[in-house]
Amino acid sequence: MSDSREKVFDFMQKAGVLYLATVKGDKPKNRPIGFRMLIDNQIYFLTGESKEVNTQMIKNTNVEFVGRVENQFIRYYGRVVFDKDEDKTLLKKAFEVMPMLEKLYGDSSENNAVIFHVDKATAEIRDMFGIIEVYNFLS
Repeated sequence: MSDSREKVFDFMQKAGVLYLATVKGDKPKNRPIGFRMLIDNQIYFLTGESKEVNTQMIKNTNVEFVGRVENQFIRYYGRVVFDKDEDKTLLKKAFEVMPMLEKLYGDSSENNAVIFHVDKATAEIRDMFGIIEVYNFLS
């Protein structure tokens, strides 16, 4: 496992809630995102297929997550890639990580989950004076 990806994920975990920025038309939109998981050196996120954020990410795949831990914050940005997950391996793992998601997106629900990750991602750990560390995941 890449130590740098794990370090970024650990910072995200300490931050708790991340804020995901997208665009609706020409206006920025932000919302809290509580779920993330690290599998095979990739950070995955989840949202609902019917949610406005999903539509926004389909139209414009450029996104940025922001989270804060004490006097530092993280910016994690790049392009969204929607994961097919046809055998539902990632979704099952998501239910293990956050069991309440099964009530929202499980077999008995009418809602469909969308699992995605950020491709060609850059993570910046910053404080009010500037960048402390940068991690590029460009491949």
